Amino acid sequence: MHRLAGPAALTAYAGTITAANWLTAHYGMVPVGLGLVTTAGTFAAGAALLLRDTVQDTLGRGWVVAGITAGAALTAITSPVLALASTAAFLAAELADMAVYTPLRNRGWARAVLASNTAGAVVDTLLFLLLAGFPITTATVGGQLVGKLAWATVLPVLAVVTVRRWRRAVPRHTVRA
Repeated sequence: MHRLAGPAALTAYAGTITAANWLTAHYGMVPVGLGLVTTAGTFAAGAALLLRDTVQDTLGRGWVVAGITAGAALTAITSPVLALASTAAFLAAELADMAVYTPLRNRGWARAVLASNTAGAVVDTLLFLLLAGFPITTATVGGQLVGKLAWATVLPVLAVVTVRRWRRAVPRHTVRA
């Protein structure tokens, strides 16, 4: 089962990059509440930031770049402009993410993910909006960060931490032969 974790994470990672760009190409900007807007693919892009850490943990850093490349190639079919903007933004964001995640990983998964995704989300947001031709305003940057950090990072991390704590608290029953 654990042998499949790496390839599954890589496939999901490339898939979320592709999905983020497909959603953005087809739906553009969408409201997220409180006067904020974001590209339609922001939630998938936020999930990609979380999956990047899983790919690094299971397969190594080189496979992160392979996932970005695969996502870019699939995106180019739909939108070459978004493929270029996305590739540049993801590469820069992943470098920022990796620079934070790698040294923090031994101090705890949740801490490393929250800190690194914050760094990666800021870089990805600003560079993607700029290169893809979307406006850089308080409403768009705020909307992107709400989508990537609140919905696609904090909630999944809280879910994982909660399940881990619950599993530790529940006594394990031993099977007697």
